Amino acid sequence: MKKKIITYGIVGLILMGGAGGYLYYLIQGLPSLNKLEEYRPRLASKVYSADGKVIHDFYYEERRTYVPLEEMPPYMWQAVVAIEDRRFFDHWGLDLKRIAKAIVVDLISLSAREGASTLTQQLARQLYMNQSLEKTITRKFREQLTAIQIERTYTKREILDIYLNYMNFGHGSYGVQSAAQFYFGKDARDLTLPECAMLAGLLQRPAALSPYVNPDRALARRNLVLAAMKTVGYISDEEYEEAVAQPLGVLKEKPRPYHGIAPYFVEYIRRPLQKKYGFDLYTGGLKIYTTLDTRVQYFADLYVKKQIAMLQEYTNRRLMKEPDKLLEVLGESYLDSLGLTMKEFLADTSLVDSVLTEKLPVQAALVALDPTTGYVLAMVGGRDFDKYKFNRATQARRQPGSAFKPFLYTAVIDNGYPPTLELLNQPVVVFLENGQRWSPHNYNETMGGLTTIREGLQKSLNLISVRLIQEVTKPAVVVEYARKMGISTPIPAVDAIALGAGSVIPLEITNAYGVFANQGVLMEPIAVMRVEDQYGNILEENVPHGREVLRKATAYIMTDLLKSVLNGGTGSRARWMYHFYRPAGGKTGTTNDYTDAWFVGFTPQIVAGVWVGFDDPAQTLGEGQTGSKAALPIWAPFMKAAHDTLGLPEEDFPMPDNVVRVEICKESKKLANPECPEVYKEVFMKEYEPTLHCDIHTGLRRTSHRRRRLR
Repeated sequence: MKKKIITYGIVGLILMGGAGGYLYYLIQGLPSLNKLEEYRPRLASKVYSADGKVIHDFYYEERRTYVPLEEMPPYMWQAVVAIEDRRFFDHWGLDLKRIAKAIVVDLISLSAREGASTLTQQLARQLYMNQSLEKTITRKFREQLTAIQIERTYTKREILDIYLNYMNFGHGSYGVQSAAQFYFGKDARDLTLPECAMLAGLLQRPAALSPYVNPDRALARRNLVLAAMKTVGYISDEEYEEAVAQPLGVLKEKPRPYHGIAPYFVEYIRRPLQKKYGFDLYTGGLKIYTTLDTRVQYFADLYVKKQIAMLQEYTNRRLMKEPDKLLEVLGESYLDSLGLTMKEFLADTSLVDSVLTEKLPVQAALVALDPTTGYVLAMVGGRDFDKYKFNRATQARRQPGSAFKPFLYTAVIDNGYPPTLELLNQPVVVFLENGQRWSPHNYNETMGGLTTIREGLQKSLNLISVRLIQEVTKPAVVVEYARKMGISTPIPAVDAIALGAGSVIPLEITNAYGVFANQGVLMEPIAVMRVEDQYGNILEENVPHGREVLRKATAYIMTDLLKSVLNGGTGSRARWMYHFYRPAGGKTGTTNDYTDAWFVGFTPQIVAGVWVGFDDPAQTLGEGQTGSKAALPIWAPFMKAAHDTLGLPEEDFPMPDNVVRVEICKESKKLANPECPEVYKEVFMKEYEPTLHCDIHTGLRRTSHRRRRLR
C-alpha cells in the first residue's frame, strides 16, 4: 500500500511538473504586458498637398488608416458583433458556451468543423500569434490566454476600436477605412447598413468572399450578416428588408494599384524619406506635408496629356508616310510576326496607332516652382507612371538647345555689356568638343548686319549667340554662371555651349530661371515642408533657403530681355494664341533634328519648365517641331490656368534702384534726340547707361541733357 502511495505520489509530481513545465512553456510564448498595453498597428503614412488634400499613402502590404470607432457608423461594429461574437459584451475573452458547443460538434463529426473564437481571440491571433504556425493546441491555449489578458487591459469599446482598425478585409485593405475606400470609394463614416454588413461578412474569409472574386457568395454572406443583426435586435424588420433588397454596391471594377495624385512627385520625395525614416515610412503612420498644390498639378497633367496626344498622332501619321523610317522603329521581323505586309499594316490606322504608341511613345516633363521659396508646385515626369517610372523632370539629362542661351547672355550683361550691344548677324565657324568644325545657322536661315543682343535673344539668333561667346565672353565664364545658377550636369567649355551643347535636368534649369524672377536669388527646391509622427510631433521642418548668385540689376535686365521673347519673339505664341498676357519672361529651346523641344518661363510667382521628346535621342519629333510649337502649347495654357485658379494678382517684376530705363534712337543706339524718328525704351545699369546722344538725327535746338529716364 505504501509503495502504491509513493508511486502515485511520484506520478503526480511528474504530472504536476509536466503541467508546470508546459504552463511555463505556454507563458514564455505569450506577448509581454508592455506589448499588450502599447498597441501600435502598422499605419500607412499619408502624404498631404499644400492645399490640404491626401495625395498618397505609403504602406507595406497592409494598407491601413486609423479611424476612431466613434467616427464609424454604429452599424459597423454591430454587424461584426452579430456575425462573429454575439456574446462579446458578456464574456471575459473566452465564450465557454461556444467552446462547449464546438467540442460537441467536433466530437460528433470527428473533425474541427466548429469555430469558437471570440473577437478578442481573433484579435489576439492577428496581433500577437505567429500566423505561419499550424493550428496546434499550444497555439490555441496561448491565443486564449492572450485574449484574457487583452480583456484585462482594454475596455470592450477599445477592443472593438482596435479590431475594426486592424483586421484584414481583403485585397490588401486592413481596417474599415481602407476597406471602405477600396470597395466603395468612400470614407468609413459614410458607410450604409448593407455596406457595413458586406464588410463584416468578409472577415471570415476575405479572399473567398470578395465581391470581385465571387459576388454571389459575397451577397449571400452579406445577407446572412443582416439576418444576424436582425436576430440580435440591432436592426428592425423594415431595415432588414430594405437592406437585403440592395445590390452589393461595390465599385464596378476592382481598383487598380493607385499611385495617387502626382505619382512622379510622390516617388521623387519617397526616396529621401525612405533613406531617413526607413521602414517607419510604410508602417509608422507619418504625416508628410508637401509643397505640391493639387490645383496646379491638375493643369500640369491636363495640358501635358493633351499635347502628348496631339504629338503622338502627328508622329504616327508622319511615320506612316515614311515606310523606311517606320520599319526602323518596328524592327525588321515585326511585320512578319503579325503576318502582315507593310501595305496591310498601314491600311489599319488603329493598329498603327496602337503599335507606335507602344514602341515610340512621345514623352514630356513639366516642373513648376515658386521662385521666391523654391516650393515645387507641380511635377510631371512622363506620360504614364504605371508604364514609365523614369522621372524625366528630375532624372533625364537632355540637351537644352537655345534654352541654355540665357546663361550666356547673363554672363555678358553681368560683365557690363548693355542690351544695345551690336554684333554682326553673319556666318561663323564653331569648334566642337571633339575638334570638328561646325558652321551653325539661324533657324530660318536669315542673316543680316549689326544686331543688338536683345534682338538676338528675342529671335533666338544662333549667329549672334556664337559671336557673343567668341568675341565678348568665354565658354568657361558661361559654364561658371550656369554652375552658380544651379546647373550641376556636365557642360563642356566649348563655343558650342552657345547653342546648348551639354545636357541639363528639367528641374535644375527651371529652378535656374527662377533666379531671374527672384531678383538674383537662387532658392533650393523644396518638396517636403514638414513631417510629423502619428501623434503630431514634428520630425522635420524645411524652410526656404536661398543665396544670391546674381546682382539684382543683372537679374532684372535679363528678365526684361526674356520678356521680349514672349512680346514679339519666339515665345509670342503664348500671347496671341493662348492669351497669356501677364508680365512674363521665357525662352524656347530646340535641339538638332528636332530631338528635344523646350520652353522655360516665369512670372514673379511661378517658374515652369517643359521638355518634350522621345526617350531615345536618336528619334526626332519631326520637321518644324520647335520649342515654340511642341513645348510652349503645354507651358502657356498651364501658366494661365495655374495663375487664374490660384487667384494670383497680376504683378510685374520690380526694377532695382540701380537700373534705369531711357529712350534710345533705334538707328544709332544712343540717347534719343527729339528729332529721332524711331525711339524705343531700353534698360541699363546706372553705371553703364549711355551718355552720348544720337549723332545721326540732330537739330539746331538740341540741348545737352535730353535723355529721359523712365521707371
